[in-house]
Amino acid sequence: MIEMRVVGVRVEIPSRQPILVLSEKDGPRSLPIAIGSSEATAIAMHLQGMRPPRPLTHDLLGQVILALGRALQEVRVVDFRDGTFYGELAFDDGTAVSARPSDAVALAVRLDCPVLVSEELLDEAGIVLEDEDPDDEGTEVIFEADAEPGVDPDEEVQAFREFLDSVSPEDFGPEQS
Repeated sequence: MIEMRVVGVRVEIPSRQPILVLSEKDGPRSLPIAIGSSEATAIAMHLQGMRPPRPLTHDLLGQVILALGRALQEVRVVDFRDGTFYGELAFDDGTAVSARPSDAVALAVRLDCPVLVSEELLDEAGIVLEDEDPDDEGTEVIFEADAEPGVDPDEEVQAFREFLDSVSPEDFGPEQS
């Protein structure tokens, strides 16, 4: 298994499909995963430090895990079949539970646990991203965890809120993962 970092969430243009981007911690490959709009929002909001007054579903699940005395050791992206990625949650007692990678990553960023991808999967579906221009016509940056220094977080949050106000569920089509 290869440890990844959550680079951020982008939206593919023109389909408006949210894409979660994971990159190797110690390598050049990235793994883009098409995800649903609610998971994209949950991941981006948390990475931006936005905390809702009441827990969202992934916050609630994290609190339940801790309340039951368990710890999430890691989340794994383990397979890609018929256009769908498969993941799992790995707990401290050895239990593994199947999960969509988008839900697993949304939980991982909340519980600060590693995200791993199988080497075979990264060999099969990983890509090497060139240094990209954020104004590139292929994707629109919604949130990247490694924002440039000097970027005002309040402006980033406002831009993200404006994006959320401008989209509808129909913009995203059926969920892919």
